[in-house]
Amino acid sequence: MRRPTQHPARHLSRGSALLAALLTLAATPAAAAATPTALYGKGDPAQDGVWRQSLTLTALATGQVTPADSAVDWLTGQQCADGGWTAYRADPGAPCEPKAEDSNATAAALQALAKLGGHQEAVAKGTDWLKSVQRPDGSWARTPGLPGDATSTALAINALLATGLDPATTTASGGRSAYDGLAGFQLGCAAPADQRGAFTQSTATAASTPATPAIPATQATAQAALAAAGGRLPVTNTNRVDAAPKPLACPTATDPAVPHADSGESAAAWLNTQLAANGQHLVHSAADPTPDYAATAWAVLALIQSGHPHQAASAADWLGGNSYSWYAKGPAGTDVANTALVLLTAEASRLDPYNFGGTNVLQLLIDAGPKPKSVPGSAASALAENPDGTGAPGSGITEADDNGGFSPIWLIGIGLVVGIGGGLLLSLNRRRKSATPPPPTDSDSTPPQ
Repeated sequence: MRRPTQHPARHLSRGSALLAALLTLAATPAAAAATPTALYGKGDPAQDGVWRQSLTLTALATGQVTPADSAVDWLTGQQCADGGWTAYRADPGAPCEPKAEDSNATAAALQALAKLGGHQEAVAKGTDWLKSVQRPDGSWARTPGLPGDATSTALAINALLATGLDPATTTASGGRSAYDGLAGFQLGCAAPADQRGAFTQSTATAASTPATPAIPATQATAQAALAAAGGRLPVTNTNRVDAAPKPLACPTATDPAVPHADSGESAAAWLNTQLAANGQHLVHSAADPTPDYAATAWAVLALIQSGHPHQAASAADWLGGNSYSWYAKGPAGTDVANTALVLLTAEASRLDPYNFGGTNVLQLLIDAGPKPKSVPGSAASALAENPDGTGAPGSGITEADDNGGFSPIWLIGIGLVVGIGGGLLLSLNRRRKSATPPPPTDSDSTPPQ
């Protein structure tokens, strides 16, 4: 007997159900590897675990927060037997691969432990390792065997200063000091006038002439400027010079290394010029003129360390008004490395960490990791007054008209105005032009790979 032909709609229904199931399966993200509970942040720690934990602990300690013992133990537990740190060790009990040890992670960890205090043995081992991998020209590479670079050299100098060592007398086998190594990346009087004082990332590109100009590295310049000015994290300098930073004096276009006495000031002058040219923030490059939030934060720190807080103030205000999406809305939620850098910038700028552009940055960072042992009374009061962390009193940020930025509270206010009546909003829009919030990005404050 012939079987009845099934209705085509039945096949379509089954096919649709199968297709829907497959699409649902494909759309379901694979479960991410669980991050250690003592580690701040939820993103994959493979590339930045030690870096972000170190910046976070430094920033929290600067904000008078006593972190959980587990958070500090996690960082010290990541240290290798020879004193260095890798970017991250999933199994801290396994031996470290020497070529994987990371000078950037080590420098950040040393600054955190120095700020926390009470970790003399770990700090001594770490500085011994750092000195052991200094290159003959005085510089540092991120990992042993690579060429030296400006960022790694600057971070190493930060760590030496934080642990009480003098970079001028920290010399490599060739007799070159840490400051000599840093000078090898700075553009001097032979470079075009608009490049003088800036740094390149590698010595291969440090030579610059009008015929063959090098390309200054914006973030490397900001980090190197902090180191050249004798700075480390956290920046606590209160000395100030009322005048703007002075560019290099170049009576002749010769190419000796920039003297250390002029290095930090000339780098600060270059940064100040770039900030003024770009609306009080730095950009990634002329070809990519999008805001470089991390470089801007490092520039603020460098200018303050150089004695120029007045020149740093507008850039700090710009960060407060524009950087929220960058640090608070990363792919895995709060980007703790970026948030810590913003908090360090707010603290150095004497701005309110409980209301930085409308955000309680300190609380945001606290919430991204294990519960701290203690918080200052001011932090508890700010949280009690506004559990959402967007309305603590005493903001040091200027008005949006002054810095082009808009806090989350201001944006909420616009939404309320729209609900009440569009006419007033249209009137406001004729007087103010809103900056488009930056899209979420990966951590820019992570050292270069």
